[in-house]
Amino acid sequence: MAWLRCGRLQYTAGVVALFFLIFVALRAIFYFGFSEVGQTVHPDPGTLFGTLYIGIKFDLRLAILLSLPVFLLTWMPRYNVARSPAIRKLARIYIAVVLLITLLFYIIDFGHYAYLGTRLNSTVLRFFDDLSISANMMWESYPVVRVTLAWLLTVAIANWLMLLLERKTLDSEPRPITKLQAVTGTVIVIFFVLGGLLGRFADINIQNPVPLRWNHAFFSGDESVSALGINPVLFFYDTFEQREPRYDMEKVRQYYPVIADYLQVTDKDVTRLNYDRQLSAGPQKLQFERQPNIVLIMLESLGASRLSVHNNPLKTSPNLDMMAREGWFFPNFYVPVSGTSRTVFASITGLPDVSSVKTATRNPLISEQRIVLNYLTEHEKFYFIGGSAGWANMSALIQRSIKGIQLYQEDSYTEPLVDVWGISDLGLFKEVDRVLASQPKDRPFFAYIQTAANHRPFTIPEENEGFQVDKLSDEEVAPHGFKSAAQYNAVRLLDFNIGKFLEMAKHSGYFEDTIFIVFGDHNNRITTTPHMEPFYELLDLDGLHVPHMMYAPKYLEPRVIEAATSLVDVIPTIAGLLGIDYVNSTMGRDINGPAPEGERVVYTQTSRKRAPVIGAITKNYMLRMRYDGSDAKLHDLHADDPSADVSAQFPEKAMLLKDLAKGIYDQIPVLSQYRGCGGTAGINGGSCRGALSPAG
Repeated sequence: MAWLRCGRLQYTAGVVALFFLIFVALRAIFYFGFSEVGQTVHPDPGTLFGTLYIGIKFDLRLAILLSLPVFLLTWMPRYNVARSPAIRKLARIYIAVVLLITLLFYIIDFGHYAYLGTRLNSTVLRFFDDLSISANMMWESYPVVRVTLAWLLTVAIANWLMLLLERKTLDSEPRPITKLQAVTGTVIVIFFVLGGLLGRFADINIQNPVPLRWNHAFFSGDESVSALGINPVLFFYDTFEQREPRYDMEKVRQYYPVIADYLQVTDKDVTRLNYDRQLSAGPQKLQFERQPNIVLIMLESLGASRLSVHNNPLKTSPNLDMMAREGWFFPNFYVPVSGTSRTVFASITGLPDVSSVKTATRNPLISEQRIVLNYLTEHEKFYFIGGSAGWANMSALIQRSIKGIQLYQEDSYTEPLVDVWGISDLGLFKEVDRVLASQPKDRPFFAYIQTAANHRPFTIPEENEGFQVDKLSDEEVAPHGFKSAAQYNAVRLLDFNIGKFLEMAKHSGYFEDTIFIVFGDHNNRITTTPHMEPFYELLDLDGLHVPHMMYAPKYLEPRVIEAATSLVDVIPTIAGLLGIDYVNSTMGRDINGPAPEGERVVYTQTSRKRAPVIGAITKNYMLRMRYDGSDAKLHDLHADDPSADVSAQFPEKAMLLKDLAKGIYDQIPVLSQYRGCGGTAGINGGSCRGALSPAG
């Protein structure tokens, strides 16, 4: 370990350590001086220390990131802090400036939390819209002079400590080390730097090493506790990166009456923008002594065109076909926007993900939503994913929005990892079955199962319960929509695993009392689909048209629902079947309820983020246009030429669908950004904790 005697190594390690200790000390100040934890909020010790531990790992990451320029100035081969006074002076200036800016971030963060109850995020920039008012408010509300003096004094002390570090390390007598010792030390340092940046050293899926992200701080589901796990500098960056374009409140209010009618809002209020509907048990309620279990299965990358029940001649899906024949089958079912995390968001929240910056699950400001699922109060709730729920920050949405959820992911299982997506789907179903079979029979459960294997690299695990790979060639499957034989067999394997899971449920005794609900999250790449109607490809719907079935022989008679339905409708439909009383403030509607617009309409959007093509689709017609309302065209889906514009022939229908598409697109950002506040009250400047400004 002679390499540890290197002065430059000791200096860079000392810089990281001093930054890190400062950030940990500031975390302690936040905990004891600003947090509600220990006063009005009392988490169990495991949750408290787990959250603080996550926060300390964020502090280490920030310390390393801020030290990287110092590393560079220290380890340059000829001109570095040990040999060049100019380079050393440059390092001192950098450290002083970084300390000034970083400590200012913390000061603003403490004031922001004291004022609004949330850690510093990009919404603080709205105060610059009225800078003079904001400055006067700060001057009159806070001890600005004392805080400024404390800030400058802290920076001065920190810089003095950095100077002491220089003298102890860089100005000491050089101690020679061998090349082998230098290489060994370099490898070890790189390992610890990468581990510190990743935020973890153990339980890493090497094929998909998901780093520590802001969502991990929210595992408790309690905002006050989660605040202890956030680093304000990194959190500000994360939220700044997710800033959405400002929406036009005038347009929101212009389309509100149309959307309020579409949602059947009884207490319409264009000023307050009320979307809440109080719903009670209706004729669609099932007959039962104990509420049935609900199992939702998200079918990764499975478009409707892949399935035999949707006329694919390759007979890929005997088990899903059976569920369609013997249960409720939705041949005209669409996800609003293509993408796995967008599907997770829409299925849980009842809102299409219209985010123009990455995806909604990655936005810390909207990860807590008011959802219908929380009204299933009798159900024990589970979420299962074979890989990491940290991907796309989905775990924050899951744990913050679904109250009492138990999240299982790749490090929760005994089944082995098989590829980048974690354990195999069959392994996932086995793990799910073990959990569900152990649940008490007198309490129902709700389980969301997110599959992943129908995705590149299309892994066929060695342990597959006898699944046989079909030897068809790439050329033989290409005319039926598949890019490769591997993709074709992955669909077959997914269907095979669904069948195996149903067998497990029967063997474990919960099959009879369970409603199994399956839906695709989007389609993956296709070649051509001559077995499908032409409009799917011509109107860019092949990626959004996915299979959907509800299967429960004890409760549901076979039925085909021909109307257009959407992913956002799934949870409200479940609530209707269970006959629970709930408040719905989502864009989803019970498919068994009336559609005031006549022929049922659902929203669609292409995945282009900044300038999407949006639409409204029924069983027979689709209106497509640019997000700003221009270039609107109405299409007759079953005409000889579905791409032709028939707006002139059906002007009233064209106008209705255009208003609905534009209205939904404009309303969703308002709903999603204020829903953590208990509805839309924050729009009008109420006391809603953490509400954004009306400008978004």
